Amino acid sequence: MTITPSARPSAAPAPAPTVHDGGASPMAAFENLESEVRSYCRGWPTVFDRAQGARLTDEDGRTYLDFFAGAGSLNYGHNNPVLKRALIDYLERDGVTHGLDMATTAKRAFLETFHELVLSPRNLPYKVMFPGPTGTNAVESALKLARKVKGRESIVSFTNAFHGMSLGSLAVTGNAFKRAGAGIPLVHGTPMPFDNYLDGRVPDFLWFERLLQDSGSGLNQPAAVIVETVQGEGGINVARPEWLRALRELCDRRDMLLIVDDIQMGCGRTGGFFSFEEAGITPDIVTLSKSISGYGLPMSLCLFRPELDVWGPGEHNGTFRGNNPAFVTATAALRAYWADGGTEQQTLARGEQVEQALLTICDENSADGAHYRGRGLVWGLEFADKQRATRICRRAFDLGLLLETSGPESEVVKLLPPLTVTPEELDEGLTTLARAVRESA
Repeated sequence: MTITPSARPSAAPAPAPTVHDGGASPMAAFENLESEVRSYCRGWPTVFDRAQGARLTDEDGRTYLDFFAGAGSLNYGHNNPVLKRALIDYLERDGVTHGLDMATTAKRAFLETFHELVLSPRNLPYKVMFPGPTGTNAVESALKLARKVKGRESIVSFTNAFHGMSLGSLAVTGNAFKRAGAGIPLVHGTPMPFDNYLDGRVPDFLWFERLLQDSGSGLNQPAAVIVETVQGEGGINVARPEWLRALRELCDRRDMLLIVDDIQMGCGRTGGFFSFEEAGITPDIVTLSKSISGYGLPMSLCLFRPELDVWGPGEHNGTFRGNNPAFVTATAALRAYWADGGTEQQTLARGEQVEQALLTICDENSADGAHYRGRGLVWGLEFADKQRATRICRRAFDLGLLLETSGPESEVVKLLPPLTVTPEELDEGLTTLARAVRESA
């Protein structure tokens, strides 16, 4: 029933939360109303208001150069004008916004364009599944499909892997802090050493092969192996092409499916559209998200060989797997950036520019064990002092550059600029990074 003011309980009212009223701290609403789980805003304590290309502007008018790119969701920059125009036109004509898995013109245009510009030129025969809006949805569907196809539960992952924050994805994630957040045992996942985890002292896959061969090892026959070709959250650990080829061969020999998680490293981040192209392998299953929509809109894909398409109708679903505005911007991004090889060549050229700057920084900081690693436009910078990366990112923010850390101890400075960044913007950001490194010693 409705309670009138006079009939309300007599308990003292709870104090009203403080909100931004022009006089309060601009962060008050977030500090008082939002959960303590928030993280990025703690390292970047300002309120952003506008964004375009490689720059964000806060509500006070200060502009920041963005070498974070929405954790890889904005490969084509903020509010890319080509994608924005396609989105506005679609919305203004009352195009379908929410479609579950209904057939829509926006979805058809995406499927046909994705096949024409991405799958067909690479001779990839994949079926396309829309599992839900985020990367972890794609990983969950990949794991579920592998288990269904093989009739086995075990999945092999790798040290320092990150595959998402839902329970199935956490079970194949290495980070202890993230795993602890599950609150329950994470089962049916077995970690193996990633490339060079043992500093080259042990032949590749020796331990893995031995466990598979030995009936007393305790390793159940895996349904699949899931791998990132470049571990982004794990510290920018780059797998060698020959290591990936050997993994593909091992999976074939031992009747295991190979899943490549390309959620952060796909959509051109390492050069080619897929990060595994350099190795010349064809995974059985591929997960994509982040920049597949091109505009930061939620969207993910699970791709797999046609013979693995054993789903029954509705056996895996989700209310928001049909984000039609994301289909529209995804289609526009593919046509604008993947109709020829220009994006790949530009990314590789920009990557060389970053590498030269990092080489100089490392030469200047050799006494602190500075070293770098990366591919395309994803790079990591690490020092013997594991706390220095956090200090560098904090100082970079003060200087107007957004950077995040990665690695199990946040020991790596991670560079993830938009693929559309200009050479001048790259120089500006790398010069700021060098200054932040000097001033954080």
